[in-house]
Amino acid sequence: MAKKKSSAAKRHRQSEERRLRNKSVKSSVRTSAKKFVTLAQKKDRASVEITETEAALRDMIKKIDTAAQKGIIKKNTAARKKSRMQRLFNSLKTAQ
Repeated sequence: MAKKKSSAAKRHRQSEERRLRNKSVKSSVRTSAKKFVTLAQKKDRASVEITETEAALRDMIKKIDTAAQKGIIKKNTAARKKSRMQRLFNSLKTAQ
C-alpha cells in the first residue's frame, strides 16, 4: 500500500502558513480603516486632527494597496474601499 502522505502534509503546512499570513494582513487593513473612520467621525475637529486623519488615510490606502498587490483582497475591492474612504475624507475637508 503506497503512502503519499508527505506531500499532502507539506501542502497543508504551506496553506496554513499562508492562511495565517493573509489573516494578519486583512486584520491590519480592517484596523487601519477603523482607525481612520473613528478619527473622521469625531465631533470636535481641529486642523491638527485633519492632518492626523489624512495620515491615517494614507496609511490605510498603503495597506489596502499592499493587500491587493499580494492578492489577499481583489483589486476592485481595494479600489472600492479606497474610494469610499477618500469620499469621507473629502466631505470632512469641505465641511470645514
